[in-house]
Amino acid sequence: MSRLAIFFAEGFEEIEALAVVDICRRCGLAIDMVSITQDRSVRGSHGIEVKMDKIYSETDFAEYDMLILPGGGLGTQNLEAHEGLMAQIDAFYKAGKYIGAICAAPSVFGHRGILKGRRACSYPSFESHLEGAQVTAGPVEISDNVVTSRGMGTALDFGLAIAGIFCGEEKAEEIAKGIVYR
Repeated sequence: MSRLAIFFAEGFEEIEALAVVDICRRCGLAIDMVSITQDRSVRGSHGIEVKMDKIYSETDFAEYDMLILPGGGLGTQNLEAHEGLMAQIDAFYKAGKYIGAICAAPSVFGHRGILKGRRACSYPSFESHLEGAQVTAGPVEISDNVVTSRGMGTALDFGLAIAGIFCGEEKAEEIAKGIVYR
């Protein structure tokens, strides 16, 4: 079974992170919520505190098939400032393993040169950070092993796209129907 990790930093966008976790778990995917700090709970951009499955120092990256970055302005800044996580993002990308980001977080990929020549999307005010990308207004863009999405309003699309990659389109559609999405 595929295993995914989603990383939480203070100031993360709650819906963007938790919608992905919820959809992946509904599909039967193993997804770990990982704090990039030593704290077992992380406070989001709207003051919602979420208990984590793991902290970064406990994470064995060899277990994972995808790394996911939720947005939120402050959360994205904090994720990007974590050198260890950025090294893992680079390693996954270079190995052809999946990486994903939503809202402000695709800017991290732009800053790292990951989006050059790719279709990508982000929160509108962060589009200038998608360096080298063909920027779209689509809800989700999948370009080889890189998945990007625009924001809270596209969080379900993002989660369902990830589910489609790892569980198949039929299962993703089943989940969408079950949550009365489509």
